[in-house]
Amino acid sequence: MEPVAYDKHIKQVLIAQEEIAEAIRQAGRQISTWYDGRPILLVSILKGAFVFLADLCRAVTVPCEIGFMCAKSYYQGTESSGMVSITMDLEQDISQYHVVIVEDIIDTGRTLRDVVALLRERNPLSLRVVTLLDKPCRRKVEFEADMALFTISDHFVIGYGLDCAEQYRNLPYIAEYDTAVDAEN
Repeated sequence: MEPVAYDKHIKQVLIAQEEIAEAIRQAGRQISTWYDGRPILLVSILKGAFVFLADLCRAVTVPCEIGFMCAKSYYQGTESSGMVSITMDLEQDISQYHVVIVEDIIDTGRTLRDVVALLRERNPLSLRVVTLLDKPCRRKVEFEADMALFTISDHFVIGYGLDCAEQYRNLPYIAEYDTAVDAEN
């Protein structure tokens, strides 16, 4: 993808880098308060949540461990496939941890519903979900995060770990992806 075309897909910045950083500082304080002195496992849902997890774990001021899972529901497009598959699972036995799932965005809710059900079966000490972005207008199943840093409208978003066909994860802010550019080409 050539650089000019890359920039053309950024319709507008929805959440600035500074806003994200402040929200993460507050979330880190809240998680630290929830679990002070108790074993925490922050579980990142890859790939989208890795940037959020990196910043969030540094904002948590009490000891925590991290784990990774990969659950796919988006493939090459901008719409959810409606199918969720776990392509990489945790290595840890979570029965001795307070588990915090760290997600980039909750859209239809299907992915998180399935991941939460899977992890509950493993008997963690407790289980919470913290998401960077919540898009409740797109829910297909009942699901609510324990903490959502930002609630957004029905935009396809990129940046800060979120992608479109594996591009744009490196943007330091959240932007709306301009699908009209694709239609023009």
